[in-house]
Amino acid sequence: MDNKCFGITRVHLQSRREPEILMADIVYVLINEAMPGLIKIGRTNGDLAIRIRGLYSTGVPLPFELFYACEVTNGGFVESNLHDAFGDHRVSKGREFFRLAPERARAALLLAAVKEVKLGDEIFETKEIKAEVEAAKRRSRFRPSMIGIKPGTELQLFKDPTIICTTVDENNQVNFRGDVTSLSDAALQAHTAIGDEWPSVSGPWAWAYQGKRLDELRREIEDQSD
Repeated sequence: MDNKCFGITRVHLQSRREPEILMADIVYVLINEAMPGLIKIGRTNGDLAIRIRGLYSTGVPLPFELFYACEVTNGGFVESNLHDAFGDHRVSKGREFFRLAPERARAALLLAAVKEVKLGDEIFETKEIKAEVEAAKRRSRFRPSMIGIKPGTELQLFKDPTIICTTVDENNQVNFRGDVTSLSDAALQAHTAIGDEWPSVSGPWAWAYQGKRLDELRREIEDQSD
């Protein structure tokens, strides 16, 4: 009797298992100072901060930042429907980049949100990386006149100085191959032409004057004024 009881007890105890801890599905909207006008809509069921840090690779000039994220009940369904809803804004099929205001993506995502997920500085690997992003934000609204460049000045693509554009006015407009466009759009066209498959690129980072990147010239001027 006792052995039977003990046997049942032993089997019962052996069948017990620790409850499996499931991570919630999180859908996120990311922005990047090096990719003006673009957002990334993605999903993870792991650590969001680790996911964001992991996206900062050698092919990305600056790390991503979190614009909005939330837990949802069915991450795959929500992510897929967001991608479909904004499909006409998608930069490339199969990629999670959209030329879209992040506020619009957040408004749509709020319909499925269970709980908002907020992060702080843990999205940056180091304090130095955070400082680079903050500096990029201060420099984001670039105008050639900031560094003394006048309309009619030739700029060279830093990666290939044989490719040039000409400034048109003091409001970031240039003439590139006969078309008047923004500094960043001209940079994207130029890099695409030489084989770089980038969804976006910062104009002041891509173009140079007298051998120096425009954002480097701006930084030198800012450092002198500090």
